[in-house]
Amino acid sequence: MSLFDGEMGRGQNEAQRRMAPLAERMRPRTLEEYSGQEHLLGAGKPLRVQIEHDDPTSMIFWGPPGVGKTTLAKIIAEYSQASFIEFSAVLSGIKEIKQVMADAEGAARMGSRTILFIDEIHRFNKSQQDAFLPYVERGTIRLIGATTENPSFEVIGALLSRCRVYVLEPLSEVMIVALLSRALADEARGLGAMKLNADEDALKLLASYSSGDCRSAYNALEVAAQLAAAGGTGRITHEIAREALQQRVLLYDKSGEEHYNLISALHKSVRNSDPDAALYWLARMFEGGEDPLYLARRITRMAIEDIGLAAPEALNLCNSARQAVEFLGSPEGDLALAEAVVYLCLAPKSNSVYLAWGAVKGDVESTRQEPVPLHLRNAPTKLMKELDYGKGYKYAHNEAQKVSDMDCLPKSLLGSKWYHPTDEGLEKKLGARLEEVQKIREKLKQTTGSPRRSMD
Repeated sequence: MSLFDGEMGRGQNEAQRRMAPLAERMRPRTLEEYSGQEHLLGAGKPLRVQIEHDDPTSMIFWGPPGVGKTTLAKIIAEYSQASFIEFSAVLSGIKEIKQVMADAEGAARMGSRTILFIDEIHRFNKSQQDAFLPYVERGTIRLIGATTENPSFEVIGALLSRCRVYVLEPLSEVMIVALLSRALADEARGLGAMKLNADEDALKLLASYSSGDCRSAYNALEVAAQLAAAGGTGRITHEIAREALQQRVLLYDKSGEEHYNLISALHKSVRNSDPDAALYWLARMFEGGEDPLYLARRITRMAIEDIGLAAPEALNLCNSARQAVEFLGSPEGDLALAEAVVYLCLAPKSNSVYLAWGAVKGDVESTRQEPVPLHLRNAPTKLMKELDYGKGYKYAHNEAQKVSDMDCLPKSLLGSKWYHPTDEGLEKKLGARLEEVQKIREKLKQTTGSPRRSMD
C-alpha cells in the first residue's frame, strides 16, 4: 500500500465511500460543483484561467481550514489528467520526499505529468522545502501547496518565487447554509436517504458557528442528523443544532498569524476609542484560548503607548487588572481586563511620550556620544572636585520657583526639543506647566546674563 493512497474517488469501493465522513463524500469533483472563491474562480479570474489553460505553474493555496484548498488541488489534477500524489507535511520526512521525487522523475521520462499536493506545507522545515526546488525548477513536478499560515513567513523565498500564491477566503454563512441544504437533499453522497428536514435557523446556527469552515459545518450537520434520527422527529431543530455544536470552533492560533491579527485589531480599536469593537476582539482572543497574562501585558502597553500622560492613571488601572487576573484567574479575572479595555478606549489619548522616546533614541544612535557636562557630575572624591566635577551645579530646590537657568544637555544638543505635549486630558495641564518652566528659565537666563544657546 502506498504512502499516498486514501484519495477519495480513486481505488475506493462503494462501501468505503459510504463510510467516509460527510465532508469527504460531499467534496466537489468539478469546478461547477465548487462553491466560493469567486475572486479566483469566476469567469476570467486568474486561477480559473490557469486551470482552463492547463498552466503547469506551481502554486500555493493560502487560507483558513475548510475553504477548499485540497478540493481545488484534486479538481486541477482531474482537469490536467496528471497523476496526483497527496503528501502530508505532518507525516512525511526527507526520505519520503526523495522517494516521491524519484518516482516523479521516472514518470516524467515516460511522458507522464505529476501533481504533488502538499498539505500543511508550512510544517516542512527549510531543508525539506529546499529538496523540492530542483524538481519544481525543471518541471519534473507541479507543486501545489496548501497552508493556513502566511507563506511569506513559512515558505522559503526560493520556493515561493517559483509559485503563484492564491489567497482563499472563508465561506460566507449564506454559502454554507446552501451547502448544508444540498447535503441534506443529496441521496447519493449526502444525507438524503435519511429523509430529514431542517429548520432554517438551525442551519444558520450551524453555519455561523463554523467560522467559514465548511468541513466543520458538515461535521456538525452529521451529528445533528444522527440526533434528529435518534429522536424520531426527522427534523433538525435549533435545539438539536445547538446540542450538536457543543462548543463553537473558533479560528485562532496562539502562535500563528491570526494571533497577531487579533491583537492588532484589539490595539487599533482601543486607539480609535471604539469600546464595542475592542470588547469583541478581546472576547475572540479569550474564547480562542489566549493566555490572559499575555493580554494583560499588551493592554498595559496600550496604556503606555496610546493614553500616556493624557490619563496616567490608566497605567495604574491596567496593573491593577493584571493583579486581578493573577489573583482570580479565569473566567473571573477576565472581566478586569474588559474593564481596563473599555477605560482605555474612552480615556483621552496621547502618544507624545511614545514619539518623544523614539525621537530621543534615534538621536542617541545618530549623534556622537557627548560626555556628561561637568556641572551634572557627582564629585565624591577630592580629585573629582579638583577636576571641576559638580562645579556650577544649581540645586533647583534652593531656587525661588524651583527652576534654575542651568542647562542639562551637552552643548551640541542644546535647544533640542523631543517632547511635545498634546492638549488631551491631564497632558494639557502638563503642557501648560512645561511652557511656564521654559518662560521662567528664559527669564532667569536674561537676568543672570547666562548665554542663550540654541541649535542652528
